[in-house]
Amino acid sequence: MGLAFHIENFGCRAARADGEAIAERLRFAGHGTQQPDQADVVVVNTCSVTAEADREARAYIRRTNRNNPAARIVVTGCYAQRAPAELAGLPGVAAVVGNSHKALAPEIAERVALTPTNQITQPNGSAFVALHELTASTNSHPAPIFADDRFAHSFLEEAQVLPGVQTRPNLKIQEGCGNRCTFCVIPQTRGGSRSLSSEKVLAQVRGFVAAGGRELVFSGINLGRWGRDLPPENGTRLTLARPTLANLVRRVFAETALSRLRLSSIEPMDWDSDLIGLLRDFAGHRLARHVHLPLQSGSDSVLRRMHRRYRPWHYAQKVQAVFDAAGPELTLGADVMVGFPGETDGEFQETLHLIQQLPFGYLHLFPFSPRPGTPGWDLHRDNPVPAPVVDERMRTLRALARAKTHAHRAAFVGRVLSAITLHTPEPLRLQGRTALLSDNFLPIIMKGTLPANALARVRITGIDTSETLTSCLEP
Repeated sequence: MGLAFHIENFGCRAARADGEAIAERLRFAGHGTQQPDQADVVVVNTCSVTAEADREARAYIRRTNRNNPAARIVVTGCYAQRAPAELAGLPGVAAVVGNSHKALAPEIAERVALTPTNQITQPNGSAFVALHELTASTNSHPAPIFADDRFAHSFLEEAQVLPGVQTRPNLKIQEGCGNRCTFCVIPQTRGGSRSLSSEKVLAQVRGFVAAGGRELVFSGINLGRWGRDLPPENGTRLTLARPTLANLVRRVFAETALSRLRLSSIEPMDWDSDLIGLLRDFAGHRLARHVHLPLQSGSDSVLRRMHRRYRPWHYAQKVQAVFDAAGPELTLGADVMVGFPGETDGEFQETLHLIQQLPFGYLHLFPFSPRPGTPGWDLHRDNPVPAPVVDERMRTLRALARAKTHAHRAAFVGRVLSAITLHTPEPLRLQGRTALLSDNFLPIIMKGTLPANALARVRITGIDTSETLTSCLEP
């Protein structure tokens, strides 16, 4: 009889794709999912982008150990790579698997349920590998650590992505990041940029379509850099061409019957003319009218201190270009950081003004969090923004974000949108309603019931207090 396992994911879309891949591999090995208080093994897939993310992961681990002391807890993800010894000492943790060894996480999760902790070795038979800054042996930690700085086993290729728990699952086609933003720990926790080959991506898409999948999401840590580490491929006239994300998407549309593809976050400087051309040719048909364009700050001087590779006017130009290509129904989202070290009132006002001027449909707002080992850590030590100032700026931006979101969504009342049905929560289903997500990333509730994973055209009839659009099925 197989093991009962639970995967708990924290962090970004690419991290969730890792968690989904671990789950699929465990299911393929004959194991089944269970709630954490009844699982034999709980895999905690952590984030470490902020101190709050670290705190949430530790709290979850402690809570899981209290509620299910018999469970063997395996911790993986970015926190596990950045500070494995911190996690190895927590009660209930049976193994810590950094991103460098994440491809081995499913097998390690199996082993921890069957092997005493002090006898666990790497799946390839070698002893545990310590991070370069750790000098202790495995006996120095309550749980073994599998991590190093080579990232040789880091690209966790998914088992075949299928429509199931997620009607619109993530396919992670790119891993790692070569940028060196001063606030970001990702290059340390995930290594340099690496790409899944075109043929493997296409095989995944074909398998997804064959299983009845409708919408697939391409995700990555730095998605716009997909292909830059791959060798040249045959071009249209047997010439060698550099693999690019735009060319990959065109191959997906030419060689598969995928109904809809959605691209996750892509940096402003990576929206070149080829990618923008995809919006012009396919947006609203097979390509979702949804662009997530990280901003971080609208101040030139702050962007320079962040080592971001664009200026506010560049960003505004990219916004204009994607709307020109995709049309006014595009939904634009962004990440915005508040309280970067040294951020003055004037610099914050520059950010506020830029956001006011641009047609955002939603914003992800977060306060700066110093990460050990980054230049931002030193900048924060020398010139921190006081916490009350950060809190006030966050309140100001949250109010603006709410107004932007409401105005964008309300503009679609009376219009017809294409959407995919989601797994509708039971209370909503019992009311005779269905949950959907539009191709331009708007949450919708429809009067009437449809199964999950169906494409539908709905007429928007209103907007409720939670900013969800209401609708009826368009005949």
